[in-house]
Amino acid sequence: MSLKLFFAPGACSFVPHAMLEMADVAFEPAMVKLHKGEQRNPEYLALNPRGQVPVLVDDGEVITQIVAILLYLDEKMPLAGILPPAGVARSRALQKLVWMNNSVHPTFTHVFMPEKFTDDAEAQKAIRAFAVLRYREMLEEIEAMAEKAAPWMVGERPGALDAYALTLLRWGGYAGIDPTTLPATWGLVQRFAALPAVARAIERERLQLNVFKQ
Repeated sequence: MSLKLFFAPGACSFVPHAMLEMADVAFEPAMVKLHKGEQRNPEYLALNPRGQVPVLVDDGEVITQIVAILLYLDEKMPLAGILPPAGVARSRALQKLVWMNNSVHPTFTHVFMPEKFTDDAEAQKAIRAFAVLRYREMLEEIEAMAEKAAPWMVGERPGALDAYALTLLRWGGYAGIDPTTLPATWGLVQRFAALPAVARAIERERLQLNVFKQ
């Protein structure tokens, strides 16, 4: 098995990055510096013409899109605990994972990069202000999930949902949302970050969990 993960520090690629560390398998981490435009290099665009992270390469097979990557890794490494193995528990976990990816994540994009949706400066301000409110509401939904964590999002084992919750809560700081105002999620994130395997991914990405500034 020859696995290579292209990731960007602080991006959603942290989720498969953490999962590979937790699976304790050999893989090659390849950092993509978005602020330097490395995602637009010809070599990278040959892997993913959309210029996005993450990208997983497994023995020459290229997989893009975070949900597809997580499902691929989960099938390849079923004992890693990325998702529950079967039944209602798996369906419920996928339900939450897909919502995080197709609803919460794009809402933050409206906060962080409103210029993707209009070139009007005033409209960008309005988009960002509205998206911050919606993002807070979505983090409160995650907070309700974290309150029921036992002790993790899907039960006794940490997995992809915990990694995505960490990423989304961390992003909230850039939206002006203090993570400590969501105490159940903040506690979950701190427990997850303290796991040795997760700590390795955090150290490699040089992440600060709380980026909120008043």
